Amino acid sequence: MTDEQVIEAANKALAEEFELDVERFTPEVLFREDLDLDSLDAVDMVIVLEKTFQIKIGRDPAIMQIRTVGDMHQYILGKKRELEQEQN
Repeated sequence: MTDEQVIEAANKALAEEFELDVERFTPEVLFREDLDLDSLDAVDMVIVLEKTFQIKIGRDPAIMQIRTVGDMHQYILGKKRELEQEQN
């Protein structure tokens, strides 16, 4: 899966979960202020991302630093790279 495909999959999964237009998922968009997602939605976001990408996020402290869609993209891409390194 390319980085672009990962980003598209993440955007699509979250747009479906939160019933939002996928075009709203641009890198600078803030989850809380722009998309009106709260801390309970953040839990749902973790679950959706874990299922979509078959990764374990759990209580990773880095997840708490995600404020924008771009932050989420970078987090998921970082996880993808970690998995690729483990497989090599």
